[in-house]
Amino acid sequence: MKLLEGKTAIVTGAARGIGEGIAIKFAEHGCNVAFTYVSDNSAEKAKALEEKLTALGVKAKAYQSNAGDFAACETLVNDVLKEFGQIDVCVNNAGISKDNLLLRMSLEQWNDVIQVNLNSVFNMTKQVIRPMMKAKSGCIINMSSVIGEMGNAGQSSYAASKAGVIGFTKSVAKELGSRNIRCNAIAPGFVETDMTSYLKDGEGAEKYKAGIPLGRFGTTEDIANVSLFLASDMGNYITGQTISVCGGLNI
Repeated sequence: MKLLEGKTAIVTGAARGIGEGIAIKFAEHGCNVAFTYVSDNSAEKAKALEEKLTALGVKAKAYQSNAGDFAACETLVNDVLKEFGQIDVCVNNAGISKDNLLLRMSLEQWNDVIQVNLNSVFNMTKQVIRPMMKAKSGCIINMSSVIGEMGNAGQSSYAASKAGVIGFTKSVAKELGSRNIRCNAIAPGFVETDMTSYLKDGEGAEKYKAGIPLGRFGTTEDIANVSLFLASDMGNYITGQTISVCGGLNI
């Protein structure tokens, strides 16, 4: 059974990691997928993913677009509507980390993280709600983090941005619930991606795993499965919630 048959989703930051996993999972369930990447260095990966999704029997297209740029998001959404005709799901996944102790953190480092992790969620949501309101249906999934719930030394900018995503999600859910538009957040724990590759091996890895009740790092599949649930009809009565997918790290 394909849970997203006939739907179209935008997934930001999907050339690799969690975004890539979500795009593949959605396509496996019949969803047409428009996804973004930023860097020229990711163009080859994006093209490969586009071909992989298309081979699953859906329509897919990669767009080089910066979710942290408001005008770029407006252009992106207009282009996707022209190409796909509808936007049913938006996954705001684009994110970065520039960890540093507050004493050493520069204003530039702070602003970069807020721009990509938080402003991008505003930028994309602002654009996609117009066609969703017209259709009287829609699902927005914002990628937060357990760090946004717990905080962490050396990650004040990351924690602030991800906590902001949670507050934004709750507010949007209250504003748009009457229009049948749902908005939820996912808060991953430590997930095995390129961004967290430094955690995989050695004593450091065992130290982090010791704090996770399930005793392992998460996978992109773990996050993609929850995203699929929220985007599908199975999640029809869920909005304004933050689902932690962290192996119990935040207990």
